[in-house]
Amino acid sequence: MVLIYTDGASRGNPGPGGFGAVLLFGSLRKELSEGFRLTTNNRMELMSVIVALEALKKENTPATIYSDSKYVVDSVEKKWVFGWEKKNFKQKKNADLWIRFLKVYRKHNIKFVWVKGHASNVENNRCDELAVAAAQDRDLQIDAGYEKEISTGTLLAD
Repeated sequence: MVLIYTDGASRGNPGPGGFGAVLLFGSLRKELSEGFRLTTNNRMELMSVIVALEALKKENTPATIYSDSKYVVDSVEKKWVFGWEKKNFKQKKNADLWIRFLKVYRKHNIKFVWVKGHASNVENNRCDELAVAAAQDRDLQIDAGYEKEISTGTLLAD
C-alpha cells in the first residue's frame, strides 16, 4: 500500500501556484513539487494527485490519497467526475486535468481520505510547504490548460 499526501497552493486565485506531494511506501519516501506562473488553487490540488499517481511504477498499485481538497476528494468519492465524463465534461472546470486524472486513476486501486488542512497532519503540512515554495520559485512552468482557456475565452470561473 502506497500512502500519498497531496496539496496545492495559489498566490491569488488565479495567480502563481504550485503543488506538493509526498509518497510513502515502507521505508521509501518521494517528494514531488512544481510551480506554475498562472493557475488556480483547485487546479494545483488536482495536479498534485495526478503527478503523484503518475509516479507509481506498477499498474494496479493500491494507494490511499490524503488530501485537504474537498473539490478533489468529493468529486471522486461522490462519483461526480464520472457523471461529468459521461457528459464529456461539458461546462466543467479543469476538464483537461480531470481527463488526465481518470486515465491514471483507472490504472490503480485508489482510495481517497479527506484531511483537515493546516492541522496536525505532518505529511499534509509538508505538502503545503512544498506547494507554497514551488509557487514562489523563479522558474515557473506554464499551466497550458489554464492559459489556453484564458486565451480562447472558454474559461469558467474557479
